[in-house]
Amino acid sequence: MEIILILLVVYIAIFYFLKMRPEKQRRKEQEAMKKALVPGDSVTMIDGMIGNICAVKEKTVVIETGADRVRLEYATWAIMNKGVSVDQTQQ
Repeated sequence: MEIILILLVVYIAIFYFLKMRPEKQRRKEQEAMKKALVPGDSVTMIDGMIGNICAVKEKTVVIETGADRVRLEYATWAIMNKGVSVDQTQQ
């Protein structure tokens, strides 16, 4: 009985340190990146759209994309990363 309890605690600790803790750190870094965005920054959206930020609002950002200077408004949760993603520069 004691061995089963010890194994259960060990498995929970392993799960926490290998899965939950790194995910929490990634989420924290992502939120810090989104709060630090300013107009002029280049961003890649989750749908693959690449553009420069024109305006930052509380829950949305306005990006300008392409030579036509088309402006699109996205929710901040849709930002994948700051800058141009490496996968998209190779295409």
